[in-house]
Amino acid sequence: MDAPAAHAHSHDATWKLAIGAIGIVFGDIGTSPLYAFRETFDGHHKLALDTLHIMGVISLMFWSMMVVVTLKYVTIIMRADNKGEGGSLALLALISRSSGNPKRWTQGIVLLGVFATALFYGDSMITPAVSVLSAVEGLAVAAPGFGRLVLPIAVVILVLLFSIQRTGTSRVGTLFGPIMLLYFLTIATLGTLSLVQTPTILNALLPHHAFLFFAEDPVRAFLALGSVVLAVTGAEALYADMGHFGRKPIRISWLWFVLPALILNYMGQGALLMREGHAALRSPFYMLAPEVLQFPLVILATMAAVIASQAVISGAFSVTQQAIQLGFVPRLRIEHTSAATAGQIYIPLINWALMIMVILLVLVFQTSSNLTAAYGIAVTGAMFIDNCLLAVVLFGLWKWKKRYAIPLLAVFFTVDLAYFAANLTKVPDGGWFPLFVGFVVFTLLTTWSKGRQLMINRLRESAMPIKIFITSAATTATRVPGTAVFMTSTPEGVPHALLHNLKHNKVLHDRVILLTVKIKDVPYVSDENRMMIEDLGKGFHRMILAYGFMQEADVPAALKSVNACGAEFKMMETSFFLARQTLLPSARPGMMIWREKLFAWMLRNAESAMEFFRLPTNRVVELGSQVEI
Repeated sequence: MDAPAAHAHSHDATWKLAIGAIGIVFGDIGTSPLYAFRETFDGHHKLALDTLHIMGVISLMFWSMMVVVTLKYVTIIMRADNKGEGGSLALLALISRSSGNPKRWTQGIVLLGVFATALFYGDSMITPAVSVLSAVEGLAVAAPGFGRLVLPIAVVILVLLFSIQRTGTSRVGTLFGPIMLLYFLTIATLGTLSLVQTPTILNALLPHHAFLFFAEDPVRAFLALGSVVLAVTGAEALYADMGHFGRKPIRISWLWFVLPALILNYMGQGALLMREGHAALRSPFYMLAPEVLQFPLVILATMAAVIASQAVISGAFSVTQQAIQLGFVPRLRIEHTSAATAGQIYIPLINWALMIMVILLVLVFQTSSNLTAAYGIAVTGAMFIDNCLLAVVLFGLWKWKKRYAIPLLAVFFTVDLAYFAANLTKVPDGGWFPLFVGFVVFTLLTTWSKGRQLMINRLRESAMPIKIFITSAATTATRVPGTAVFMTSTPEGVPHALLHNLKHNKVLHDRVILLTVKIKDVPYVSDENRMMIEDLGKGFHRMILAYGFMQEADVPAALKSVNACGAEFKMMETSFFLARQTLLPSARPGMMIWREKLFAWMLRNAESAMEFFRLPTNRVVELGSQVEI
């Protein structure tokens, strides 16, 4: 392919990815016009419908999108990718791997990154609830008689949405781009038609209207930030979904399509309120459309809300998979829903837990207005943590000069702290929910990580050196034909399963493989770097398989490619030995007793290593042991 043709092909591929990104990445921030502008004026802290407040709010929304989304996420944070992957955990792994002195950052930064992940789970519960409910509420605008059906219809849509997750979203995903393209074109057109009637609203793009708002009415301006931030919810999704589409397509989608559409719609809503006042306040989004088009708009907005919800649910699956691989979550059953796309996965436990919590949220809060009180805390908390991680990246990884980094970080911290503080005023009205979910999930993640480390340390303390074992046991034990693979979490010492097997069965196989699966802090490990093999002598081999935190560990597939330790592996002649530990909580230093009991419960309910590593079920032997932590 010649250079011009290659360039044209690359250009076409970029635009296809950009359209795909519109369908997946921007669903959350794209559905914000359904409720963000209305909530700022008619929410928990009401504002007067006058020129000062309308122009001030639009100015705040515009500059928030420019500073938080365009500058912070699209321009700067998206440059901090971990081999193409984004998100708090990917950034955390990047910092741990790349900083010259990892221990300098580790403890505090790891806890911040884990808490950002915990807040994401709260966000992934609220997003489907508020998006779908606010879209369906348009029924009450288009046909007031349908008002009482809003809740049942929203619940039915959500149940259907979670029920189809098992089948995979690859086919539905092909529809996402065109539907969201139509949605953004529609809201941009409706906004333009409204602002043409009141062109003075264009002046709201000047920053002095935001400053004037704070100068004239500082208390209400501060409280309004708690609702204004709803206009940038979903900004963190741009970074988290970067691995699916790439940095350039997401930037193109945002700057050339999504940002203009959102700004036009918000200005259109502002122009409508300036003309019609309280008559349009019930739902300025839907009342931008003529009556005859309101019902089709409800259908289109509901489809957009479902797409936004789908993106968050898929994100929860991806984040959980990363957390499992990085050692923060126990092994869970992961099903692949697409043979072609490795990233399309389904985790039953996460899916049904999310569905229960989302439906409970809808039934308890009842309206999107009540739910928005719970929405801002999770988003602003995660954005603040991203600032802290960004500070480490700027100083520790990119070595920026202080005169450039400090003013930039000061702007980001000032904006995010203002938003977070404003949202704290909504804690009694529902803001407690994502904080509660965040602390519960944070406790689970850190308990598993700490408990797992303690258990590995205890096993390591009692492990016999492998050289001594081979010298003594290999010469006295009876050898039988075949291969025995002993799975062990640490690449040193003798696995407990091997000791128990020799103690009870009093035999050793001709070939013994001590196998450790290691998850690296990069998203993907290439096949050529997958394996390390050490010949320990007398038929014993130490093998380490390396995978990235976005990959699935398939041990039999890896063994088929081995040719460095004798004959090829035949599954019908290979036995896999696993140790299943029973934990005994003790008063030994490590964790509090209640956390030790929680860890023991999580360990009992984790998926078996047999299924997680795709071991053949008829070739696995499990041997139990007890461990005190």
